Amino acid sequence: MHNKIPLPIPASRALRKLGQDLRDARKRRRIPMSLAAERAKISRSTLDKIEKGEEGVSLGAYAKVIYILGLLHRLSELADQTHDKFGQDLDAEALPKRIRTPKKENR
Repeated sequence: MHNKIPLPIPASRALRKLGQDLRDARKRRRIPMSLAAERAKISRSTLDKIEKGEEGVSLGAYAKVIYILGLLHRLSELADQTHDKFGQDLDAEALPKRIRTPKKENR
């Protein structure tokens, strides 16, 4: 029997919110589920799972739906370093405190 490790609760909530937001975006665009699934080249049941924020759906399927809704630019910015304050802080800590010029060789 395969023992599945559950998704952390905050990640599960974020995925559910993403699914709801994608559903709302599709509805605002007046795109029926069947047409959205066809355009994304996924099944209607997969689209339903995406809109429910289910974790078992591939990131590629989520990306297809995001693409057909015209929101792909947001996906490409998800982990962009310009939005990664924590990573920038870690990089700043790793910078040397001072820089020394190399000693000249005596000849």
